[in-house]
Order: sequence, then structure tokens, then C-alpha cells
Amino acid sequence: MNPVIEVSVRHRLGAFELDASFESTGRLTALFGRSGSGKTSLVEIIAGLISPAQGRVVVDGQVLVDTQAGVFVPKHRRRIGYVFQDARLFPHLSVRQNLLFGRWFSPRDAASGSELAGVLDLLGIGHLLERRPGALSGGEKQRVAIGRALLSKPRLLLMDEPLASLDEARKAEILPYIERLRDEIGVPIVYVSHSVVEVVRLATTLVTVDQGRVTACGPTGEVMSRLDVAGLSGAVEAGSIIEARVAGHEEGYDLTRLETRAGTLQVARSAVPPGGRVRVRILASDVLISLGPPVGVSALNILPGRVVEIGARGRSGAVELLIDCGGETLLARLTVKSVDALGLAAGSPVHAVIKSVSIEGP
Repeated sequence: MNPVIEVSVRHRLGAFELDASFESTGRLTALFGRSGSGKTSLVEIIAGLISPAQGRVVVDGQVLVDTQAGVFVPKHRRRIGYVFQDARLFPHLSVRQNLLFGRWFSPRDAASGSELAGVLDLLGIGHLLERRPGALSGGEKQRVAIGRALLSKPRLLLMDEPLASLDEARKAEILPYIERLRDEIGVPIVYVSHSVVEVVRLATTLVTVDQGRVTACGPTGEVMSRLDVAGLSGAVEAGSIIEARVAGHEEGYDLTRLETRAGTLQVARSAVPPGGRVRVRILASDVLISLGPPVGVSALNILPGRVVEIGARGRSGAVELLIDCGGETLLARLTVKSVDALGLAAGSPVHAVIKSVSIEGP
């Protein structure tokens, strides 16, 4: 499959040097890293807001930047929708008028009423059409901003920390709509974030950025489980992502059974019906390791596996381990003392023990 987006650029911004390259075929590509790592600069280069000193940018087969060939497509001709941290709606216009403003930037053959109706349905904002932005919640404003970007008929949608200004309730409100964008509209998305929760839930491809360099690029689960990027957003958030199918619910216990390559997991009750696909995230700090099958423990999830890799020993007294559980990669954080006491090494057979309440689900 040909890449949807190809980026290879070098650029200096004051004392900060950006030297980054990645390719992605994913529906939603997340640029992930700490604040100040260079994520927004990359997005601004893709959007045409920055002209890089050197490099090449290709979106959906069209060359937007090629400094060697002297190509730089102006931002207004790139057909790229941009959603910022703040919605940037026109306060004196109604929601309907804000949405229709996006059509000024769409190709001449853009559809009319049916396209607007589709966006209203997709984002659940049909009931807001006559309101002004001042009467909207933060989540509603962002949905309108996304709708405006979609009505410009972009070939690519850039979303730069779109949930950063929202509280947790508003984030939970808007996440399902971004999932629908990813799965239904057929427009590739580049999504900037430093939130593990957002990346785990949304990204099909993960690009990690640190100090102006791309440190990893690939399927989200694989990248998040790598020891060299596990602590990129802070050690407390390092963890593993597992794809699962909902096998059923235990109504009497408010639990859901998930089938994974690693084995069956029991997690807090999910709203996803049987047969549905979900992602779960397991923090490395929530994984206990036993040399044999533990007996008489309260944890419901016990997965047999084998140690694949042990990370470097740092000053914190803790170390990360990669565990292969039936083809799924599980990340565990133990103290160095525990690793030595158990005699763990690459190849050691182990059992991973995980509390159901520790598993973050949909």
C-alpha cells in the first residue's frame, strides 16, 4: 500500500532544529510526544504555514513540498483542513453560517445540502444550527470546527491538540465523534497529541517525536510497547495496547470478557456489544510477574508468557520488561530487586498477573 503521507524535512526555528522523517498509510496518524518536541512544527510544515529549509512532503500522491525541485504549493491550494486547540469560530455568525464558511475553500464541484446533512449527522450537531458560538460548550465548538473543516472537502485533516483545552467530561463527549471520522469519512487524519489516552484510543499509526526527531513510526500497539519509547510521555503512563473482541458480558458482576491473542481478559463492563472490536490499555506498573501459575489470588487475569527483553537499569530502581503472551506484547515495570530475586532474563517463562480494575477499556 502506498503511503498516504510522506514527510522528510529539516528546518531550524531559532535554537530548535527539526530533522524528521516518517511515512504512514494509516487512517489516523498520531504525532505523539512531549510539549516542545516539534509536533506542531511538523503539522505547520504539512499545512504550508512553514516553508522548510530542506525536505519533501507528499499527501495522497501529490507533492506539496520538494525543496530540491523548487516545489512549494501555497497553503490555500493544498486542500488541507486544520482544526486547532481552540475552535476559532466566528462569534458573530451562527453555527450554520460557520459551517457553510468551509465551502468557500472547497472545490467547485462540492456537493450542497446532502453534504451538509451528512456532516451534521456524523458530528451530531444538527440541533445547534441556529446558535451562536457563545452558547456552545467546548466540545460542541470543536465539533462545529471539525464540521467546517470537512465541508472544505480536504484531502487531509490536521488536528492539532484538538482536546487540549477541554475538561475530561468534554473530552469523553468528543472522542467517539473523532473515532467516527477515522472510520467513516475516508479522509486521512494527522492528529497531534501528548495524551496517551487519546493516542491509544484513536491512532492507527503512531509517530513518536522527541527533540525534533522522529524516534519511532508504526502500528500504535507495536510502537507503544517498545522499550525505547515506553516512557516518552512520562514513566507513569508507559503501557501496552491489546486488540480484543468482546466475547460476552457477566451481568451479575458488571464484567466483560475479551478474547485476545494473549488469552481471555475480564475487564470492567463495556458498552460494546458481543462481537465488537475494542482496544484495551494495560499500564506497565499494573502488571505483576510470577514464575509459575499463581494460586489463591484475587486477580482475574493471568496470562502465560515469556520474557523477550529487559530494559536498561536506570536510577529509579525500576526496569521495564517486554513479555510475549501468545503473540501479544505486554509491558511490565518491576523493581530491579524483583528482577534479580526472580532471576529473570530474556527467555524466562513467566505468568503476567493483572487486576481487572487496572485495565483501561473503551
